[in-house]
Amino acid sequence: MKTLKRTRGLLGGCAAAGLAAVAMSQMVPAAATLAPPAAPAELRLIPIPGGTFPLQVPGEFLDRGMPVDPPVIEAMTQPGRFIMSRQVSQAEYARCVQAGACKRLDKAFRNLQAGDKPAVGVSWNDATAYAEWLSATTGRAWRLPDYAEWVRAAADRYRMEGPLPSDPDDPAVRWLAEYERSTARGRGRIKPAQPFGHFGTNSLGLWDVGGNVWEWTNTCFASHTVGTVPLPPRENCSVRILAGAHVAAMPDFIRDPRNGACSIGLPPSNLGFRLVRDG
Repeated sequence: MKTLKRTRGLLGGCAAAGLAAVAMSQMVPAAATLAPPAAPAELRLIPIPGGTFPLQVPGEFLDRGMPVDPPVIEAMTQPGRFIMSRQVSQAEYARCVQAGACKRLDKAFRNLQAGDKPAVGVSWNDATAYAEWLSATTGRAWRLPDYAEWVRAAADRYRMEGPLPSDPDDPAVRWLAEYERSTARGRGRIKPAQPFGHFGTNSLGLWDVGGNVWEWTNTCFASHTVGTVPLPPRENCSVRILAGAHVAAMPDFIRDPRNGACSIGLPPSNLGFRLVRDG
């Protein structure tokens, strides 16, 4: 419960539904036989370019207790790393459940077994279990990407957040701007997971980057105190960074952010993942 209390402090409160989902998840294979996948999209490995690139740091930045815009830094990725061209499919995740290595998803997502759509309704814990199962099955080391690796692979689909107006004497100026940004993000949003390719490919050949599936990363949420007396960042690895149309942060056990989960701003539509292989 101490972890949950820390999470509440960072993200503003969690619904009991998330805790219930943890308690009800079973390490039991699905009883039904898997349906043949529908037109599965080709899964290729795309090299993540090495080198330096600009990165807007994820997390929380506070100056004298008030939120400020995150800085842009020069980040670096190492060569020799590869990322999946698409997200892990529903059929692929279902096979991990059948093998007894992944937990069954919650009722709303349990029977999703399409080969041409991304697995959604998965938590960071679920995605990590799948990576471990795939690694054991293939003999190659798979893992979730770090946020910087995801940004580098997103290439032209990566969008930095513009600065928000602020007034040190009137916090409402920034709060209203954040509300307007969140409202704009929600206009015309497609909620159900779409078939692979619906949101097109980026310049490197990755499908559906920044579509309506937010992807788990291994990067921990961190709170930074900046300004005249900067302090070391305070990491909370029970909360992970999600990459998508905009950056988000969520506790690692959450599967469906639309059911009252913790989030900063507008919750992501769907939670899914794609994996990275080193070499």
